[in-house]
Amino acid sequence: MTFHPQPRPGEAKPWAFPAPERGALDNGLTVLRCHRPGQQVVAVEIVLDAPLDAEPEGLDGVATIMARALSEGTDQHSAEEFAAELERCGATLDAHADHPGVRVSLEVPVSRLPKALGLLSEALIAPAFAESEIERLVRNRLDEIPHETANPARRAAKQLSKELFPASSRMSRPRQGTEETVGAIDAAAVRAFFDAHVRPTAATAVVVGDLTGVDLDKVLDDTLGAWTGAPAAPRPMPPITADDTGRVVIVDRPGAVQTQLLIGRVGADRHDRVWPAQVLGTYCLGGTLTSRLDRVLREEKGYTYGVRAFGQVLRSDGKGNGASMLAISGSVDTPNTGPALDDLWKVLRTLAAEGLTDAERDVAVQNLVGVAPLKYETAASVAGTLADQVEQHLPDDYQAQLYARLAETGTVEATAAVVNAFPVDRLVTVLVGDASKIAEPVRALGIGEVSVVTG
Repeated sequence: MTFHPQPRPGEAKPWAFPAPERGALDNGLTVLRCHRPGQQVVAVEIVLDAPLDAEPEGLDGVATIMARALSEGTDQHSAEEFAAELERCGATLDAHADHPGVRVSLEVPVSRLPKALGLLSEALIAPAFAESEIERLVRNRLDEIPHETANPARRAAKQLSKELFPASSRMSRPRQGTEETVGAIDAAAVRAFFDAHVRPTAATAVVVGDLTGVDLDKVLDDTLGAWTGAPAAPRPMPPITADDTGRVVIVDRPGAVQTQLLIGRVGADRHDRVWPAQVLGTYCLGGTLTSRLDRVLREEKGYTYGVRAFGQVLRSDGKGNGASMLAISGSVDTPNTGPALDDLWKVLRTLAAEGLTDAERDVAVQNLVGVAPLKYETAASVAGTLADQVEQHLPDDYQAQLYARLAETGTVEATAAVVNAFPVDRLVTVLVGDASKIAEPVRALGIGEVSVVTG
């Protein structure tokens, strides 16, 4: 019997997050392109400077309806025809609105990129915003709201934002609007928001994929290059203020067998020098199944299927005014809500008193840095991160530099960052569960004043 030789591992190659090439079209549209050999599905991200705080008073959610309506017909194609043309290209087109602005995402085989970019440019240049389509999108959004309210995790996130930010801040209110504000949206309001904020001089296009043989300059000039609009005046970002006085808010759900918990506060954004150490320390606290929170609450005590700690940038202007949400999230069974919170606080206090171990730091670095080549294996993942950098006013090489800084961060630095991120006396705790069963055990912990709301 003849055996084939055993395969041998190849030589490891150095990896770095891909660097984009920056340019601009004659109409003022900024373009970031990134050639990724072998990625035959091209990803395109359009970043529009249409933040939620630009929505008119009483029309929260109009940015979301506008984003959804971009693919619902143009002056050349009805909604059905536009969808059919996308399908013929093998393309997908999505859009969503968030605090920094509106993002439009396109994925298409490179062979059909010109046709797909033509459709995308149609949506950005001359969307139809037909009354019937806007009415349908409004109805759909109104139907979603009760389901979101019924979802414990979504309900907890809504309450935490309300607790942290002043009522005058757009960040205190649901990103996609309330029943009252969405119900007031019509085609005229959507058109007005579009006309006021969607223009090439205030937008960036990110294109990532295998661009071999593609004359991207010509393709962009023939499609997005036809987009016009008056220059936009700079829009200053309002300061972000938050109240992280330690307290507990229970959203009462009588009969609930589980309690959804969301513990959070507002911290620095990615422009702050502490960010890499905070990422590393937060991962050690609750980034994976082997992190401290899961080791205690899941493995030792069996309270939960998993608890995660994370930091998510809310908005940034690159001038030190940005902020991120720092949070711990998970769910526990109702009878063990008090004990689980008690143990969670013990984990935080022990972390502050004893610090992280070198072994925890080393595993976190290995996981965060070592997995990066797989994380960014697709064009869409690279394009999404580059678009994030644009939204947050970060340099084009930020992600590449971040991995270098993570590898250099020591245990002491990571410990200080995560302890400062989650101080035990400055956390707002939201619990969605049965108040009659969890209120008293939680009050007994002394982690903050406890109040109960319905909902």
